[in-house]
Amino acid sequence: MTSHSDAGTTLPADTYRLRLPGPIAVPERVRMAIARPIVSHRGPEFRAIWSRTIEKLRPLLGTAQPIHPLATSGTGVMEAALLNIVAPGERLLIVNNGQWGERFATIGRALGAVIDTIDVPWGETVDPAAIEYHLERHDYRALIVVHNESSTGVVGDLATAGRLVRDRPTLLVTDTVSGLAGMDFQMDAWGVDVAVAGSQKALMCPPGLGIIAASEKAWNVIRRDNGLPRFFFDLRRARDSYDKGESTFTPAISLVYGLDTSLDMIHEEGLANVLARHARLARGMKAGAAALGLENFARAEAQSNTVACFHLPEGVDGTRLIRRLYEKHRTVIAGARNRLQGKMIRIGTMGAIGEGDILTDLMHIENVLAELGHSLSAGTAVTAASAAFRE
Repeated sequence: MTSHSDAGTTLPADTYRLRLPGPIAVPERVRMAIARPIVSHRGPEFRAIWSRTIEKLRPLLGTAQPIHPLATSGTGVMEAALLNIVAPGERLLIVNNGQWGERFATIGRALGAVIDTIDVPWGETVDPAAIEYHLERHDYRALIVVHNESSTGVVGDLATAGRLVRDRPTLLVTDTVSGLAGMDFQMDAWGVDVAVAGSQKALMCPPGLGIIAASEKAWNVIRRDNGLPRFFFDLRRARDSYDKGESTFTPAISLVYGLDTSLDMIHEEGLANVLARHARLARGMKAGAAALGLENFARAEAQSNTVACFHLPEGVDGTRLIRRLYEKHRTVIAGARNRLQGKMIRIGTMGAIGEGDILTDLMHIENVLAELGHSLSAGTAVTAASAAFRE
């Protein structure tokens, strides 16, 4: 570690490898953009950046609707989504198959909504018949299905969910914080009514920007004047500002610089190529982990391309594995912050990374597993991953 005593902090040295499911390592080109001088957020220079950044987000979200970057975290933009559509006493139907479904339920209760959950074993996806059953029983303001559940590696079937609510007043709300820019997302085609995302995952920026978009069906609800207590997160204000080509309040100017640049990087590579790269890297990571005896946590057919989640072999303590990876290799991965703590690991397969990063991850994990007494054949993970990359 390199100590900076004058600042009273300890900062990572260049050998530090941030391999979480988010936040992820920020590319140097984005870091340089963030360091640009601040300009007036109401001036022509920033207006141009703001407008083109929103336009470059549009293909990633798959929408022709207004897009609103907000100065907040992923949880903040999740709250903004519900704050603008649900009044106290209205019902929400939430698919709960991971940490972020649980988070939506917690936010909804705090806002006074009546919460019904469809509880699905973690690692699995919901049966559409279960959603339809609930929709027939109650009038719901919204159905909430997480697009990419980063606590389990399961992908929600938004196209099917969208079909189930298309002819109902119920809105479809989703969190694609860990999915956007690493996995296909088609807001308009799938019938998603409110989508939220964040800057710190596959968008390759630091934390601090939330992104939200709403369908015209959702705007009919958002525009209600029913006394909902909203101000900073009031999307009606955001829509007025959008029409003027600016943000409602002072935006996170430097982060918008960074997002403008990261979106350039995505479009220069080509969105289809970016998505294919994420799929290839995820495939290699899972193949290599399987060779080490790590069982894929997600049992659903549709699995994440941006985060890999694994059960650990019998006798291997995940907390020790994560700590030793950091101590020995300066590689930082995630565990679970819930009932699965110590039983699973999670690794980001998103952002400005390539095959070499995945192979390095696997070599480090193999080395530490052997040190912790797990029986394995040296080199099998790299061999398996390399073969998977070529599929």
